[in-house]
Amino acid sequence: MPIRYWALIIGLGAIWGCSFLFNAILIREISPLWVSAGRVTIGAIICWLFFLGTRRPLPTDWRLYAQLVVLGILNYAIPFALFPFAEQHLASGIVGVINGMTPMTTVIVSQLWPGGEKASWNKVAGVLIGFLGAFILALPSLGAGLSGQGLAYLAAFVATCCYALTLNYARRFKAVDSTVVASSSLTAAALIMIPVALIFSGVPVITKIETWGALFGIGVFSTSFSFLLVYWLLPKVGATNLSLNTFITQISAILLGVLVLQESLRVEHIIGIVVIFVGLVFIDGRLVKRLRRAPA
Repeated sequence: MPIRYWALIIGLGAIWGCSFLFNAILIREISPLWVSAGRVTIGAIICWLFFLGTRRPLPTDWRLYAQLVVLGILNYAIPFALFPFAEQHLASGIVGVINGMTPMTTVIVSQLWPGGEKASWNKVAGVLIGFLGAFILALPSLGAGLSGQGLAYLAAFVATCCYALTLNYARRFKAVDSTVVASSSLTAAALIMIPVALIFSGVPVITKIETWGALFGIGVFSTSFSFLLVYWLLPKVGATNLSLNTFITQISAILLGVLVLQESLRVEHIIGIVVIFVGLVFIDGRLVKRLRRAPA
């Protein structure tokens, strides 16, 4: 794969790592449902401005828009609410690390998906190592069952499963303009999440400038810009390679959490992070292949 594609994947990881910092700031004033609703609404507006500014044509096949609604629900509406929900009980860096399990869930879904990328031995090993890391990461909270932190871990993990599904589902849009895909699916998510947030969380009240700044940052950079790039990259690099941006995402999320939010990490968290990172190395495969060739 060309170096420029790897540079873009690394950039995506850094931008998405910022989203966990933005979530932590936003949930101080608004609910997770409104975090999702605000994020997709701003993202959709920016994408449509770009779409109109570049004078791109809209597809006429109505069936495409029905498929984009599904994409909007799975890739935006649900995970964008689950991650800030998890951050109500977990440090933003820890949630970013759980997001780093997306390549593991992607390997599993791709193996079962019709026409999906089939798993090699190193990817299977990476998945097993990654789940061991997740178990170690969650050890301090396992006694809580499905309340508090235990439920937060589950919510964040379900969000990664949503991403794994959509990374495979989105391959059907490889012949569709990436701006159309991002704009339409974000709009579908906004049309769903705004009434849901109103019903269950009421009208949001924002009084702090940092909340508006976080909402702008997560909507513009972590949503519209990044997903325009995702749908352009996906057909070129494949679902598994693209999901490797989470190498950088979890590092970015941890650093920002520690440096900006003064979050602390327990020994179990550090061990779990290292084990998950090793799992990602196995899934990537290149270092493993070099080590296997070294004796020869």
